[in-house]
Amino acid sequence: MKNKIITAAMTLCLGSAVSIVQAADAIKDSSTGLSKQSVFEVPTPEAFNYKGVMPGTDPVYMRAYPGAPPQIPHNIELMTPVKAAVNYCLSCHGSSAELSQPLKDKPTPIPVSHYTDLRHAPDMATKKLVGARYVCTQCHVPQADVEPLVKNKF
Repeated sequence: MKNKIITAAMTLCLGSAVSIVQAADAIKDSSTGLSKQSVFEVPTPEAFNYKGVMPGTDPVYMRAYPGAPPQIPHNIELMTPVKAAVNYCLSCHGSSAELSQPLKDKPTPIPVSHYTDLRHAPDMATKKLVGARYVCTQCHVPQADVEPLVKNKF
């Protein structure tokens, strides 16, 4: 008898809970996620222009945080994509490991760390750019004048 009462009470509670859930409004797909449009639509991002026209026309930007790769302060449209056979960045920024000290009014040279193979010889700089550091745009990005997608205080 006691089991029947408990079973009936549980059935009643479960039934009322299900009816409450069914009565609640469904969440609209336009109110989920960061975007305020339907999750089934593919948004087209706004076009933007990189700052600066020619290398050397814009100032060097501050780094986002200590240790962050520096941003590229000029347009690189005609210099990309960076390929194994063609890297236009090297024509101005490339120098041997001995010459990688910044010079006034000259392009920022590639640092010694980019001439060091951290996997095989971490204590020895070479005279050639290490293959893992060859594609500059993997870490370095041009500065664009755009609004952030998500507000933050970083």
